[in-house]
Amino acid sequence: MSSQSAQDPGRRFLTALPVFNEVRHVDGVLDEVLRHAPHVLVVDDGSTDGTSRVLADRLERRGDVRVVRHPQNRGYGAALATAFREALAGGWEGLVTIDCDGQHQPRLIPEFVAAATRPAHGPGRGPDIVSGSRYLRHFEGDSRPPEARRRINETITAEINARCGFRLTDAFCGFKAYTRRALLALHVTEPGYAMPLEVWVQAAAAGLVVEELPVPLLYLDPSRSFGGALDDAETRLAYYRGVLDRAEAAVAAAANCPSGGPATRGG
Repeated sequence: MSSQSAQDPGRRFLTALPVFNEVRHVDGVLDEVLRHAPHVLVVDDGSTDGTSRVLADRLERRGDVRVVRHPQNRGYGAALATAFREALAGGWEGLVTIDCDGQHQPRLIPEFVAAATRPAHGPGRGPDIVSGSRYLRHFEGDSRPPEARRRINETITAEINARCGFRLTDAFCGFKAYTRRALLALHVTEPGYAMPLEVWVQAAAAGLVVEELPVPLLYLDPSRSFGGALDDAETRLAYYRGVLDRAEAAVAAAANCPSGGPATRGG
């Protein structure tokens, strides 16, 4: 490792964006991300709206990001699983994940990296996962979340805390930093939007330390579709609970139980 990278923890972290049909946002978001992160991976999850062409043109003109493309759409969780594998295979010390729909603020990437690389104070170790929370603190200009989404988030977050022993305030935020230790402990199989729920169950089983970091609450597209039957709030809630049940069953089957229990700060 060079002396420059030793002085700048951000140079040891990869930043990844899962992208599906974001032709309106992808170039602008990437420009902003690159102001705050030196190494950027885009996982194009089978986009069909021209996003892939925009990324190809960008690579040809500028070559400032790396792109991995899924031939067909496989889902949000599958795109992040690809990012996890790429970070591990590339020898990165950690991974930041940020969405490409304009709802996350790239200027906060260095704060996530700093939190994930900060030495622990007192006994124990520093965080293994730094997770954004839109409900930990109010920011000026915060959006009002769609009522059904807020209710489901509150319900599922409370259930995760009860099942896993965490003190989370936002179970679903995709803005996160993972240390290499966390990436090695997580084996994501849930392909869709419920992938973070599987992460929390596995993190608890592995005894990972979780810290939440407040982020602004921005809903640029409150009518966004989850796809088919999942647009119904009660169907979506039942689906999320099923994902939690399956994740817990998989952990139990692997006899991978937490030793000493999980730890969460900031919630």
